[in-house]
Amino acid sequence: MLNFDYSIPTKVFFGKGKVSVLPEQIKEYGSKVLLVYGGGSIKRNGLYDDIVKGLKTNSIEFWELSGVEPNPRITTVRKGVEICRENKIDLVLAVGGGSTIDCAKVIAGAFYYEGDAWDIVKNPSKISKVLPIATVLTLAATGSEMDVFAVITDVDANEKLGTGHPDMAPRFSVLDPTYTFSVPQNQTAAGTADIMSHTFEAYFSSTKEAFLQDRMAEAILKTCINYGRKAMEEPENYEARSNLMWASSLAINGLLSFGKDKNWVVHPMEHELSAYYDITHGVGLAILTPNWMKYILDDNTVEKFAEFGVNVWDIPRDGDKYVIANTAIAKTREYFVSLGIPTKLSEVGIGEDKLEEMAKKSVRHGKIGSLKPIDHEDVLNIFKASL
Repeated sequence: MLNFDYSIPTKVFFGKGKVSVLPEQIKEYGSKVLLVYGGGSIKRNGLYDDIVKGLKTNSIEFWELSGVEPNPRITTVRKGVEICRENKIDLVLAVGGGSTIDCAKVIAGAFYYEGDAWDIVKNPSKISKVLPIATVLTLAATGSEMDVFAVITDVDANEKLGTGHPDMAPRFSVLDPTYTFSVPQNQTAAGTADIMSHTFEAYFSSTKEAFLQDRMAEAILKTCINYGRKAMEEPENYEARSNLMWASSLAINGLLSFGKDKNWVVHPMEHELSAYYDITHGVGLAILTPNWMKYILDDNTVEKFAEFGVNVWDIPRDGDKYVIANTAIAKTREYFVSLGIPTKLSEVGIGEDKLEEMAKKSVRHGKIGSLKPIDHEDVLNIFKASL
């Protein structure tokens, strides 16, 4: 196991009615809040009213930034920074899913930076100080409610980049599974695929000695497999929603990756797809993942995929390792299909014309992947296999 430093500073309030803690928690940081949210679902499900009532009752001033996009734009970040500076905001409160939270994080990180907000996306070392961030989660997917990362898109440049800073970890997050009851089936499916992909990125690592982390990763994968369809078919099933919500946080808050090599692979590829075509992140991940798995399967990786098959998909271990590995990959694909997610890039409007360009951008910082690092030619082959 590799050396690591452990710190997960986000305070979590999990369960029904936990939004009631919001005013007292906010007041630890001040009384001026920027409320950041997306397309309006929080108004339809009553969450907006609950939050606003609590803020007003406790004399907390707030300003709003609504309409955050599914792949949050740098233009929206800039609007948020301007509001914060004009009104001397004390805390940025994101209410929504990962896109809303990512937008809030970069607003908070750009607040103290004198240049353009896109600078700190391209180079997070420019971040010197971050406004306090808090979240109320409404979608189990990205895990942004409990990590230090954010992903922002510049649509004019076809760029979708990840950034991060230790102080971008939310100071506290409210996780009430009942606020995910109204999440549509397609978003629940894409969110489940996203949680699984975060777990895969930590699980399929070249580090072989992290036994505990791998067992935790397998538990999260089995949780998603067990509850993903249940949450779609029974949207108000609290057991399903709560397990998926907690899996979302644990998949990417560091617990699975501490002590392991962390060179991610499918996410950098998918970021290019959604930068150019603005597709749903979880859908892109689900399309690419089985093809990536198939592509890197060889004598050096077969043991890990066989382990995955036995421990996650309950395939008997007394068979040929390649048979077990291929069966596991097939079952992964079949599971995504069972969620109603497309299996081909062509189904989401992606053709061959930009594959080469996207493949090169995927590896702009060098080879990607830990279990078997791949270059731009490999990425291109995986893209083509995904058409």
